[in-house]
Amino acid sequence: MTHSINNPDEMNTLTECLQRLNSLGFRVQFKAVENGLESLTTKQVYTPKQVHIVNFYRFEGESDPGDNAILYAISTSSGERGSLIDSYGSNNDPLITDFIKQVEDIHKHVDNLNK
Repeated sequence: MTHSINNPDEMNTLTECLQRLNSLGFRVQFKAVENGLESLTTKQVYTPKQVHIVNFYRFEGESDPGDNAILYAISTSSGERGSLIDSYGSNNDPLITDFIKQVEDIHKHVDNLNK
């Protein structure tokens, strides 16, 4: 069965999107560190060449610019799948921004995450 994450009824908030990603197997949380992207589950650190951004979603806070966020759905060369959240604008994390700029395999699927 193919699961679409782009159903507008399921994508109203960052939390709903994270829950949908989790249901599709994107369960690991990642964080940017000085030397790459670290899995908070295995503590393995990945280089930009070992990371594939399967999809990304942008959320805009209507009343507070501090609510602006980008959610990345990530798959790694070792098979870990999870997410990374960054603010954008003046609140972004420079480590995340620098890492994402180096990732060569970035996709934006408009219909589903199982491609």
